[in-house]
Amino acid sequence: MGKRYAMVIDLRKCVGCHACQVACKSENNVPLGVFRNWVDELETGKFPNVSRQRLPRLCNHCENPSCVKVCPVKATTQKEDGTVVIDYDLCIGCKYCIAACPYDARFINPERRTAEKCDYCYARVEAGLQPACVNTCIGGARIFGDLNDPTSEVAKFVATNPVKVSKPETNNGPQTYYIGADEKTLRPNFEIVGGNK
Repeated sequence: MGKRYAMVIDLRKCVGCHACQVACKSENNVPLGVFRNWVDELETGKFPNVSRQRLPRLCNHCENPSCVKVCPVKATTQKEDGTVVIDYDLCIGCKYCIAACPYDARFINPERRTAEKCDYCYARVEAGLQPACVNTCIGGARIFGDLNDPTSEVAKFVATNPVKVSKPETNNGPQTYYIGADEKTLRPNFEIVGGNK
């Protein structure tokens, strides 16, 4: 069995510093106004029973990615390790993949005019490094690695914690797992109070 990259985000440790977001923009030269990785500030409940949570968001690198299926020029593909990537030389900016993604993880790069999203900092990972967002997380809330390796930190976290994924009903098989998220947070019917999308 080959590698299967995944990410766990432990919301119990996220302090909402947005360092992951800044590191991602810097590492990937992401233009102003768009994000590959961002942190939503969420408010759930009704007064006086209101709670506030942070929800770091990124591409879920799904097992069954709907974005790959709809790309008419095969610019969006999935590598053997599960990472979903975009070939910017092939992408025509048609936005089909943006419409197909149930996680709002894609956008059109205003400079390149192609689709863009998180790719787990693929060049860094191939060089044996962690994605920039994981490397910079001051709370240690992000765990990345090979889910198929039972000795990896990410596999241990998924095996020993009550993890949840966003929108499992899509059958996309998202590979971003959350610890400490309530169901309301992972559903689209929340109010974003300080979000970036």
